[in-house]
Amino acid sequence: MGVQFNYPWLLLLLLPLALLMVYAYKSDFRLAGRRKTWAIAIRSVILLLLVLMLSGLQSYTVLHQKKVVYVVDRSMSMTDTESAEAFIGQSAKGKEAKDTVAVVSTGLGAAVEQKETRGLPGSLRLNAELKREYTNLEAGMTLSGSMLDSRSDSRIVLITDGEENVGSMLSAGRLLKNQGIPVDVLEMPSSEQQDVSVEEVRVPEKLYQAESYYIEVLVRSTYKGKGELRLYEDNAEIGRESVDVTPGDNRYAVKGLAKKTGLHRYRAEIFMDGDRQSANNAGYAFTRVEGPPKVLIVEGEKGNAANLASALSSGLVQYERIDPSVLPLEPAKYAAYDSIIFNNVSGDQVGERRMAMIEQAVRTYGVGFMMAGGEDSYGMGGYFKTPIEKLLPVSMELEGKREIPSLGLILVIDRSGSMSGDKMELAKEAAIRTVEMLRSKDTVGVLAFDSQPWWVVTPQPLANGKEEVISQIQSIQSDGGTDIYPAAATAVEEMLKVKAQRKHIILMTDGQSAGNGGYSDLIEQMKGGKITMSTVAVGMDADVNLLQSLADEAKGRYYFVDDASSIPSIFSREAAMMSKSYIVDKPFVPALQNGGDWTSLFENGVPQVYGYVATTPKQGAQTVLTSPEPDPLLARWQYGSGRTVAWTSDLMGKWSKDWVAWPAFSNVVTQMVKWTFPQFTASPYEVSTQIEGNRVRFEVKSDTAGTDQLQAVITGDDLQEHKVDLVQEAPGSYTGELPVDQSGSYLMTLLDGSGKPAAPGTGLVVPYSPEYRIADGNADQGLQRLAELTGGRMLSMDHPEQVFAAKAKPSRQLHDWSYALLAAALVLWVADIAVRRLALPWGAIAARAAAILRRRQAPAGGAEAPDAGLGRLAARKQRTAAFYGGRNAGPPAPAPQARAERGAAGASGRSPQEAGAERPASGASRPAASPSPPRGKPAARPLEAGPGKEAAAQSPPQPEEERSAAMDRLLAARKRNPR
Repeated sequence: MGVQFNYPWLLLLLLPLALLMVYAYKSDFRLAGRRKTWAIAIRSVILLLLVLMLSGLQSYTVLHQKKVVYVVDRSMSMTDTESAEAFIGQSAKGKEAKDTVAVVSTGLGAAVEQKETRGLPGSLRLNAELKREYTNLEAGMTLSGSMLDSRSDSRIVLITDGEENVGSMLSAGRLLKNQGIPVDVLEMPSSEQQDVSVEEVRVPEKLYQAESYYIEVLVRSTYKGKGELRLYEDNAEIGRESVDVTPGDNRYAVKGLAKKTGLHRYRAEIFMDGDRQSANNAGYAFTRVEGPPKVLIVEGEKGNAANLASALSSGLVQYERIDPSVLPLEPAKYAAYDSIIFNNVSGDQVGERRMAMIEQAVRTYGVGFMMAGGEDSYGMGGYFKTPIEKLLPVSMELEGKREIPSLGLILVIDRSGSMSGDKMELAKEAAIRTVEMLRSKDTVGVLAFDSQPWWVVTPQPLANGKEEVISQIQSIQSDGGTDIYPAAATAVEEMLKVKAQRKHIILMTDGQSAGNGGYSDLIEQMKGGKITMSTVAVGMDADVNLLQSLADEAKGRYYFVDDASSIPSIFSREAAMMSKSYIVDKPFVPALQNGGDWTSLFENGVPQVYGYVATTPKQGAQTVLTSPEPDPLLARWQYGSGRTVAWTSDLMGKWSKDWVAWPAFSNVVTQMVKWTFPQFTASPYEVSTQIEGNRVRFEVKSDTAGTDQLQAVITGDDLQEHKVDLVQEAPGSYTGELPVDQSGSYLMTLLDGSGKPAAPGTGLVVPYSPEYRIADGNADQGLQRLAELTGGRMLSMDHPEQVFAAKAKPSRQLHDWSYALLAAALVLWVADIAVRRLALPWGAIAARAAAILRRRQAPAGGAEAPDAGLGRLAARKQRTAAFYGGRNAGPPAPAPQARAERGAAGASGRSPQEAGAERPASGASRPAASPSPPRGKPAARPLEAGPGKEAAAQSPPQPEEERSAAMDRLLAARKRNPR
């Protein structure tokens, strides 16, 4: 224990202050006596406390304690964590009882495995949740440094292979050096294995159609052998070569030909016998092939887009026709097209995920979109409240437009245990969308079933609102088995009671029915009640034969769903088809409403149309052609970065046979499609990306120095958008960074200050985790530099006792007294004011305090304390007697103390006169006391003057001693009988 001062030179202030206090004491201080002494003493102590506080008074204790934090690299390249756990346990056995240890794990981030403790658990297990695809030693060292301090012998033990790929351990080491915390390093190099990897794939950033190019591939290997290098363009194989691979780096170049326009992704893969790790066998690259625009035609039925394809061919527009089931599941592939056309495609054929990708491609990357109508499109195709409806210039909502037959709809939904998770959530979403499509006069019921049916919503009209129905649907939980017949029979029984023009049941399940009911009788009931039923089989485990037969017999439709995300579209489509209000099946000649730059296409008139799917134009959309209803026949608008067109009639010839035969048909269709192409102007920006660990660095350069605000929008396979505001570092130079924690391909577009695309979209690839890269063998040099920088040691796995081998360095644990000294000075300052300003009778206060103390201590001395209440009563009686007795009333009653003395004398067997005789005389002698009245009789009271009482009034006054004796007897009686 000791003391120290931060600013000891300030103690010199005590000399002048001491002289000042001496001078004040000897001079006229306006105070005298003890008050002056107290004032000078208190003020001197206050000044002393303030000087000690200013000089930084601190006490300290000397510590001989070690604090060690183990930082364990738990990235994917560190496969032997058991050895690290064993080393920590063995080394901790060599510590002293007062030493403490802690354990931190690090990957991409860091986490505390074991907080600071004096003893580790018997079986230490490293199991903190970390992202192990990266090694960030800086994060682990920074976290450990925050757990240590300079009050003890602190150090960090780093257990790693040194292959860091995020952050800088040397930067963290410099900070730890400034804190005086050394870092001991235990290198655990990964065991070398036979491995071959694709380190890099390079293609030109931009190509022209029919241009030849080379794909450069860097392959790294730890052993020699023969391998096969395969190259893919958008998952289509474009080349395969046999290669000789040697240990180290191997470079290969494969010639290719740019055939298709648009953005393309290339993949290179290496295959070798003896390769022990396949996670690093592929690499990716992007390029854009410039050329004529390319359109993707999605046809609902094979061959129904023949008229559309002929029109595009005559307009020299390249196209590709595909089935909805083969639509890409990767967002990057939609960027290869300038526009996408849906030709009479139903929503259940597409699925929610593909719809979301297309919506994002239009909104963010400027890809165009056009929907051509038919019986399976728009509302009839189940697009209500889907991502496709969001991008179209028309809405599927027809509220208030025309009279629609009333509909009774019951949704029978399987809630068994197999429906848990996404399937149950999508089923509820489907039911909610269906309710939102219905009108107030429609009746809806929702029946959930497992082994027994359960009415979630009993059949009821929606006149009272949809909110309560929707909230009840959201309460459905999955549980139990599957029995279809009781649910179907219950739904039919309730539907027979519903009064509606059209009655329909939708049955959805993903399992086999546990029972075999009489479905034939049930079908007859449905036919008699004019009830139809559609069925939805979810997955291969569903009872597909039963569901298909039910749909066929009940005049409904059967759906097999492999992608559960299409369930909401199916429900919406069923509700729309039952209303039949969406299809307007009558001939008319379209009217030109707002043609804009398309006016010249229709200025000579347009052919007749025989039908279309009714929709409602959205606010902000441009309606070009309308029907007499009026409903939009042709509408367009700008959606985000892209353009979309809605043609609500068909292009197959059923409703538009006159249009297909119209000589201007090809030109009109071509112009409609071309209007949707991306509207990129000549971009002055050159975009480049660079991957650094888990961060993507963007660099944008421009030949013209501007002040535009630029923003990069990056989208991954999970469809999550990441926006990065680029910072202008110099005229025409912009940079930005984005942290990424998953490998894969990403799309990127550059937006200007108005939110419009400033350059064509491009792609970037975050390769496989750097943990799978083949090490270059230089990690030990970095670890050695870290130990030397911080003053640490290089430890050995064979000698765990080295961690606590050295004797603990003594250190001081400081205790700051500043606040305590300041608080004491403030308290004394108040006392100083009281001494100088308050003039109190200190002698009288001391005497009063002493008297109170004596009274409290009297019972402890053996004598009884006088009864204060009786004393006050006796005094009041004496004053009353004196008042009525006039001047002859005698002297006042004795003080309680005197009475107490007399009481004490009586208790000792002596009369008051005897007790008084023992005291020395003080003045004239007192007259003898009269005899006391007999016991039990009250003493005589003085009589009031008045008629008949003269004798009593003229009697002589009772002597003082006699009255005192009577009072003493009363007090003695009171003591004998407290009650």
